[in-house]
Formats: sequence, structure tokens, C-alpha cells
Amino acid sequence: MSKPTLAKGTRDFGTQEMLNRNYLFNTIRKHFNRMGFMQIETPAMETLATLTGKYGDEGDQLIFKILNSGDYLKDTPQDILNEKNSKKALTHISEKALRYDLTVPTARYVVMNQHSITFPFKRYQIQPVWRADRPQKGRYREFYQCDADSIGSNSLLNEVEFITLFDNVFFDLDLSATVQLNNRKILTGIAQIANAEANIIDITVAIDKLDKIGKEGVLKELADKNILPESIKAITPLLDFTGTTTDKLAFLKKYLAQSDIGKKGIEEIEFILNHVTTLGLKKCTLELDITLARGLNYYTGAIMEVKVNDSRTDFKSSICGGGRYDDLTGVFGLKGMSGVGVSFGADRIYDVLLELNLFPTTNPESTRILFTNYGATEALHCLQLIAQLRDNGINAELYPDTVKMGKQIKYADDKNIPYAAMIGSDEITQGIIKIKNLATAEQQTLTMQQLINFLKL
Repeated sequence: MSKPTLAKGTRDFGTQEMLNRNYLFNTIRKHFNRMGFMQIETPAMETLATLTGKYGDEGDQLIFKILNSGDYLKDTPQDILNEKNSKKALTHISEKALRYDLTVPTARYVVMNQHSITFPFKRYQIQPVWRADRPQKGRYREFYQCDADSIGSNSLLNEVEFITLFDNVFFDLDLSATVQLNNRKILTGIAQIANAEANIIDITVAIDKLDKIGKEGVLKELADKNILPESIKAITPLLDFTGTTTDKLAFLKKYLAQSDIGKKGIEEIEFILNHVTTLGLKKCTLELDITLARGLNYYTGAIMEVKVNDSRTDFKSSICGGGRYDDLTGVFGLKGMSGVGVSFGADRIYDVLLELNLFPTTNPESTRILFTNYGATEALHCLQLIAQLRDNGINAELYPDTVKMGKQIKYADDKNIPYAAMIGSDEITQGIIKIKNLATAEQQTLTMQQLINFLKL
């Protein structure tokens, strides 16, 4: 029998990891709920037609396709099989795919349920997604997204609220972060000024890689995409410009003076910046990044990306992202439905919290007290006490076997259970409970009500 292995880009999660992950998910969920978002779930698989064409050519290549059931080759024309062209064969052998993100399935959900949901539709999802990417640090083939979207409202106050959402979540997690902000209308204006509107996707995908491949890498990619030299020359000043957000706005107002859509993008950016400045941020900083593009085709307005801003880590990848999409539901037949949404990259955030030792040492999901087992009579008595603790919202458990006390205490230590209860025949007769703090070895004797009050502290 071969040794069992994991598929590349996937992971198992043990008990402590799940405690940490649930702490992260619950922190994010708490703030979703506080802001009026309601939870939905969509299937792990969607039709391939639902997903393709929404993420750009690069994104489409990363969609995990699912082979049709049964003999998936039997209906494939022989000439295509002989040609060995996977793209041509795909429509014959695959009708479904694993979801690439949660936004497109949400757009599909909204269209299918438009007559039974309330608009603006504020929804959140915390579910896994799959991408056929090259696994590396902070990048997995299976990972969780924590998404929130507001669909059916044109107001830029939604963008303001999402930035405060980032700030509130990272305040609770004690993680400093920078929210980078741009607008696709600005990028469209840049393409106009460069007389390269037909190449807007190629331009945005290239300049979005500035922090990864540098100026020369971006210029090479633009040239490789057959962008005209004069257009590249017009774009180059953007790659060189540095300064404060105020400096960048002043630069853009001059650069985009002849582009109406570019000026509209600047106006929207200024609205968001002014409102966020008035409200104030506790843990995040907000900056304008005029090269931020986010290579997803469906963004039409504000785009956001969040990166860790902590000197204790060299983690460079984005941990959150999002933006405005004015007609995503249009591809499914529902026109004119504007929306804006964000996604928390839970797995990347997890890795950063773990590296910086920011997970709590105690967790409300873990067991608070272990009742040791002295025998059948004592165990039955302990189960009755445990039931009372559980009814009071206290996590408690009984060691199931009558074994040496050292083994039972080691079990508690291994599970980071802070207290052990030791109840023999004398304690049963007297109606008392002896407990031991396993960190300090301090012992005390309590009544049941005293124990409840103690463990609820």
C-alpha cells in the first residue's frame, strides 16, 4: 500500500489549528453581522459556463474543471481527440467546475432569487474556493474566503463602510494593515490618455504587477502584449510617480484632465478618502495606489487591496481585496444592478497571525475543565455535574477511562485544558468539587454553584 499524501496546495487542520481558524472566522463573522450582512451559502461546484469569462484569461486558466461523470470521452468528436487540443475538448468533457471565488456565484444567486430577496442585498459567505495555482507561501489551491457584498446600491458610502469593516476586524485581531485604494475609472482614463482603450485589460494586468516585477518587468509585459511604443511612453510616468495621497491626486488631476471617466474616478476616490478621514481609522492606514488594478474583469469603480503593515513580518502578499462592480449580474440577465464587495483571505491572515503569535492562548471553544475518572460510580456523578456546567454554557468533559491519574492529567495538558476536577467518594458525600489549576498546581474546593461562577469569569 502506498504512503498516503495530500494533494499539492491543500492542508489538514488539527484541533488547535481549528480553534485558531474558528477564532479568525468568528471575529470576521461578528463584524459582518454588526454591519447588517446576512449569511448565505452556494454550492462548491458551478456550471463551467457560470464561471468562465469572469476572471480574465489568466483567471480562467486557474479554474479547476470537473470531468463529466462516466465515460467522459465517448461523446468527444474523434477529430478533436486526434488533435489533442484540450481547449476544444473541454466543452465535450466538462460541464462543471469548482468555484474560483464567491462573488460570481453570488451574482448568479442574486439573479436566480431576485424576486425573493431584499435590496440592497447585504450578504456574506465563509466558504472554501479552489484555484489551480502554483502552491507557495501564502498561496494554496484550496483556501477559504470570507466575503461580504452589498448589491443593489450605487452609494459610495458602501465603500466607506467596507474600509471601516477592514479596520474593525484588524483592530480586533491586533494586526496593523494598509488599505490600498484605486478606481477602475482612473485606469480606464489612463488607457484613454495612452490611446490604448482596446488594451485596457492587458494594461491593468501588467501595471498591477509593478510591486512584483518592477518597472522594467511591466514595460516588457506591455511590449509583449503589443502595446504601441507611444502608448507605453504615456503610461511610464505612472510607474515612476511617488508621493503622498495628496500628491498622487494632484498628479492624476493633471494627467487625466482630458478624460471624463478618469475625472469621475478621481471624484469617487476623493469622496471615499474624505469620509474615511472624517470617521477615522483605529488600526489601518489608507493610501491611494494609482497602479493597483486587481486583474478581475468585473470591477468598474473603486478597487481595494489590504496588505500587512507590521515590521515583524516580511509577508508581502495581499490579505484582503475587493471593489465595485456595476453590472456583474448583467452577464446572467439582470441588468443595471450595481454592487460592491470585499473578500478576506482567511488562510493568508491565519499565516500572519500565527507568525506573529497573535492567536489567543485561551479559546471559548476549548474545554474549560476536565473531570477525572475514579471509577464507575464517580464517573456517573461527574456526568451529572458536567451536564449542569454545559447547561450554563461551560465546556466540560469527563475522561472516559479509569486509568492512572498521570495519564488523565497529561491528556488535559495536551489539550490545554486549564482545570481538572477530582471527585472521589468523599467529595460525593460532602457535595463538593476539588479542582486543580494545571498551570500553577493550586487547588481549591468549591460547591457546584461556586464552580459555575468561577469558570464563567
